[in-house]
Amino acid sequence: MRDAVRAHWKAFLFEGIVLAILGLAAIIVPPLASLAVTIFLGWMFLISGVFGLFVSYWAREMPGFWWSLISAALAVLAGGLLLARPMQGVLTLTIVVGAYFLAEGVATIMYALEHRRELSQRWSWLLVAGAMDIIIAGLIFAGLPGSAEWAIGLLVGLNLLFGGATLIGMSLAARKM
Repeated sequence: MRDAVRAHWKAFLFEGIVLAILGLAAIIVPPLASLAVTIFLGWMFLISGVFGLFVSYWAREMPGFWWSLISAALAVLAGGLLLARPMQGVLTLTIVVGAYFLAEGVATIMYALEHRRELSQRWSWLLVAGAMDIIIAGLIFAGLPGSAEWAIGLLVGLNLLFGGATLIGMSLAARKM
């Protein structure tokens, strides 16, 4: 594994740089990134739904045919709606992301409180992480519908930037191995 990483450090470096640049672009122009993510998801739902319809029809004798058909039809519908009305899709996705951060924050806080004896001093980090998730959810919900313009793009941009920075660091460390 070590030799493979060392042999391909330039590829990891290049990928990291590209991801970091895309992340910075998304952070600089979050409305465009939010729209791009919504359109991308729309196409993913649409394509997977169409293939799901074909596979469901092809395997119509299999158990669960109707559930598979309904699932594929819902994917086509979701993809079509996201592509037909991407700005409303951005709003919907932002609400879903806000709900996710809220639920994740509450779950993380409960986990921290449940494990505070076993994790000694480290449980407070979980508590802080859960509180941060709830604060992010609060910022998203308090700013609706305006936060829909920036939330998805900013979060995706941060993810790309940190993922790219990680790959850059890993590749530079692998080069020296």
